[in-house]
Amino acid sequence: MSQSESESGNLFVPRHSLTRHAATRPAGPGRASRVERIISRKVGRAIADFDLIADGDRIMVCISGGKDSYALLDMLMLLRARAPIRFDLIAVNVDQGWPGYDTATIRRHLESRGVEHRMIDKDFASVVMANLEPDATPCSLCSRLRRGVLYNLAVELGCGTIALGHHADDLIETLVLNLFYSGRLGAMPARLRSDDGRNTVIRPLVYVPEAALLEYAAEQAYPVVRCGCPSCGLPDQKRQVIKQMLASLEATDPGIKHNMLAALGNVKASHLLDRELQARPGK
Repeated sequence: MSQSESESGNLFVPRHSLTRHAATRPAGPGRASRVERIISRKVGRAIADFDLIADGDRIMVCISGGKDSYALLDMLMLLRARAPIRFDLIAVNVDQGWPGYDTATIRRHLESRGVEHRMIDKDFASVVMANLEPDATPCSLCSRLRRGVLYNLAVELGCGTIALGHHADDLIETLVLNLFYSGRLGAMPARLRSDDGRNTVIRPLVYVPEAALLEYAAEQAYPVVRCGCPSCGLPDQKRQVIKQMLASLEATDPGIKHNMLAALGNVKASHLLDRELQARPGK
């Protein structure tokens, strides 16, 4: 473990624990806070490990109004100011048509950051509700509609890269969701080329635990906006059930989440039952 990583300790911990440790090391005038240094290092490492950003890239940063996308934007702006390469950023927010979604607050936040941005209005809500099966949640259909809009919008804006705010906990939860409910071993890629080759999707926060983002959001006083979807974050949703299960395991045996994240980069294909992998040379 490097010195920078050892400074962070186990960040898969409750927010109050992070806050207690951070309070012992105040940032001071003009100095980045402890948690900002930790997040920026992990973002920088992800960019280097997976070749996420290249000189001349124009990156569309997807902003939902949540803590993760706000932090992603701030980290990319911070790294852009320091990086030896040049890349452009444009923040994009898509109003999906759910009642009560406060886009005005998101717009004000983006304006306060001085970043180029676009606010897009779409009516996903009526489409989703008209086509939703009884007792089904809208997440999957809504996600597909949003992905199509974002992919096309990126091309219109001249952006070859789309940045999403999924973090380390998202990857771990997706791994377990796929394992339990889909019979598939997979999470989320840090870098993904779209099937049509028009877009590259990147996730610079893949090494960043949610606990660090929670603290950073409080530190930055982000104006967090809920998406407005009535199903968002319901406790009986499968992702929320998995999130609580992993939190319970982490509380009982600290380090489990860290090990699960590490496992995603330490795959032993010869020890799996995938015959296609077994057939590949050297596997």
